[in-house]
Amino acid sequence: MLRVSDEILLDDSELEFSFVKSSGSGGQKVNKTNSQVQLRWNLLESSSLSEKLKSRLLDKLSSRLTVAGDIVVVSEKGRSQYQNKQNCIDKFKQLLSRAAFVPKPRKKTRPTRASKERRLKDKKAKS
Repeated sequence: MLRVSDEILLDDSELEFSFVKSSGSGGQKVNKTNSQVQLRWNLLESSSLSEKLKSRLLDKLSSRLTVAGDIVVVSEKGRSQYQNKQNCIDKFKQLLSRAAFVPKPRKKTRPTRASKERRLKDKKAKS
């Protein structure tokens, strides 16, 4: 189980990892290993999320979704598959937690009479 946040707990079977040769400049004996990691997770078919959370993620991550409803995260920063896999998981957790965050609604307030008077008094003093 992958814990992203308090309300998001994903089953490991929903995550699909694939390993590809990393891009970059070539040379002798370079880019021979499959060290780039691609993490795929289908948001539409996920059974770990509530419908409310799923609709919020669909709205926030719509630009990152493929036609099939997959979210793809790629990492090729490290030199080994293990480093890149950990980096991919960290990126994925950060992406989901940012998208699932619900900001606190703003309460409208009015300035008090005293604060209005102070502001006007300061304006007169400055002029």
